[in-house]
Amino acid sequence: MNLLALVRERLAAALTPYATPEELPALLELVRPSQDASFGDYQANLAMPLGKKLGRPPRDIAAEIVAALKLDDIAHPPEVAGPGFINVRLRDDWLAGCLGRAVADARLGVAATTQPRTFVIDYSAPNVAKPMHVGHIRSTVIGDALYRTLKFLGHRTISDNHLGDWGTQFGMIIYGYKHFRDEAAYQKSPVDELARLYRLVNRLVDYHEGRERLPLLRKELAEREADLRAEQAAPKAADPQEEKKRVKALKRLEGVVADTRKDVDALAEKLAAVESDENLAHMAWQHPHIGQAALQETAKLHEGDAENLRLWHAFLPPCREAINVVYRRLGVTFDETLGESFYHDQLAGTVDDLIARGIARESDGALCVFFDTLPVTATGGKKIDAPMIVRKKDGAFLYATTDLATIEYRMKRWQPDAILYVVDHRQSLHFEQLFATARLLGFDKLELQHVSFGTVLGSDGRPYKTRSGDTVGLTGLLDEAVSRAREIVSANDESKPSGADLSPERRQQIAETVGIAALKYADLSQNRTSDYTFSYDKMLAMNGNTATYMQYAYARVRSIFRRGQVDVEALRASAPAVALDAPAEQALARQLLRFEEALASVLTDYRPHQLTTYLWDLANTYSTFFEQCPVLKAETPAVRDSRLLLCDLTARTIKQGLELLGIGVVEQM
Repeated sequence: MNLLALVRERLAAALTPYATPEELPALLELVRPSQDASFGDYQANLAMPLGKKLGRPPRDIAAEIVAALKLDDIAHPPEVAGPGFINVRLRDDWLAGCLGRAVADARLGVAATTQPRTFVIDYSAPNVAKPMHVGHIRSTVIGDALYRTLKFLGHRTISDNHLGDWGTQFGMIIYGYKHFRDEAAYQKSPVDELARLYRLVNRLVDYHEGRERLPLLRKELAEREADLRAEQAAPKAADPQEEKKRVKALKRLEGVVADTRKDVDALAEKLAAVESDENLAHMAWQHPHIGQAALQETAKLHEGDAENLRLWHAFLPPCREAINVVYRRLGVTFDETLGESFYHDQLAGTVDDLIARGIARESDGALCVFFDTLPVTATGGKKIDAPMIVRKKDGAFLYATTDLATIEYRMKRWQPDAILYVVDHRQSLHFEQLFATARLLGFDKLELQHVSFGTVLGSDGRPYKTRSGDTVGLTGLLDEAVSRAREIVSANDESKPSGADLSPERRQQIAETVGIAALKYADLSQNRTSDYTFSYDKMLAMNGNTATYMQYAYARVRSIFRRGQVDVEALRASAPAVALDAPAEQALARQLLRFEEALASVLTDYRPHQLTTYLWDLANTYSTFFEQCPVLKAETPAVRDSRLLLCDLTARTIKQGLELLGIGVVEQM
């Protein structure tokens, strides 16, 4: 049961004389959980905007709303406080009845939606032939949590892993395979060797492009330094305002010169690193046109060249299996895995459609969609200055073309109400352009959402990298988390008063669950749009808002039933009455019944951290209950059984909540 939605529903009826149907949603958003329990469970400050609108004292309006409010069956008489706040306190006997029904409900009282929608969620999407890295963890776990939550709430949900299995990267890999491969290394580990070849070719391409760019960049630096010297030598302006502008422009120019100098130095250092390496320098000398050659290999693949297609088909199975190994460890599955290659044959038709509708036009030989003259309804109210290229001058298609074809395919196959793209924030412009173009194609009723997220940072505040500067591999990240978790599990087991009781195999199983859960929860507990600092110590801490703490809280609750030799299934079947006499019992009851409310808040803006916050609050509320309310040593059998039910509901809610985050629990830690 969604308590907040229920209170808002009752208030909506009482607001009819004061607001139009169009105004009601914004007013009901002002009904929120109380920050202070002394004010009740829910508080509404909607009388204030109504007072301003109607030109009447808000307190008078609040009193009239309260008089018309029908809450007798679920709450105590509402109170008007201060300038016009409406405070609602739910009745303990009604809450106890709700808990009693939740005991017998596999869904813990969470109702499935009566208005199911169809969602396609596009997440993870790694490039094959490259090992997954730390950057993939956020998209994968956020997308999986949203998928699980939407499905649990009764929506039709399709997860689609849009793999990068086509395009320029494969032209580079094929070129590298033909010219630089280590056959023994390839036979031993195809994925590692293909990844090495990609990095090598990419580095050589960058080297030759850098050699062409460096003289131009140095010329640009010289020109800007000359401009700066001229500005520094210019006399001060007589007018103070003009002088202020001159100084501001001078500082801006100094910044431009400093940035350009950094670019020159960085590029020169990059080129020197290749030239100082005998092997790299020799390869660079032997392959002066490697960039163009790699593009030609890409074109041959796209045109159906037999040899390049043979190699591509040979590369894919081991690469996809390497990715699937990571997914199995993460406990992530997909309904569909339709990579970029799946849409290749549709791209020409998509472009032809854009031309026929007058949406795309030629510019310098390329075909582009321009947004500067479009109505705001097409661009979502945003100004988009940059055009979106859908076909390059050389006839090659781009990601944007593939994404448009993907939308068309998904609409034909699943007829979704919404498509969510869980992709990092750096792709924001791409999705603004993509969504605007999709609306022009007639998909204006389709909800298109870029569920963006921030960056995983190291302790230095920069994107998390290895000491050598490489992006951290996801497999290594998982291995390290599990290794550290095993140390914690072993230490806990060996410190038990009765002695260790876990076998080495069981310790490893628990460590795998705890370590991977820690990694996932650390990510999901962050507001997705924020960057966060990666720390094994923090994510595996036994206190604080961590998966380890949540799993420990679950295991601690379950240990009560083992110690008391309580048959939990029999307890549920007997359905003893739930009593809420102590304040800690009442607080726990309220928190348990806010589970559905928390799930609804996750979907408000697709933010899984709302669920982790709820679980953390639940665990803390339970901890207070456990300290203040004896369970196995309760004063009467009836109180004991009531409190055991509260414990059981707490464990079940934690387990269900963690499951929706893609996180497992353990019965012992």
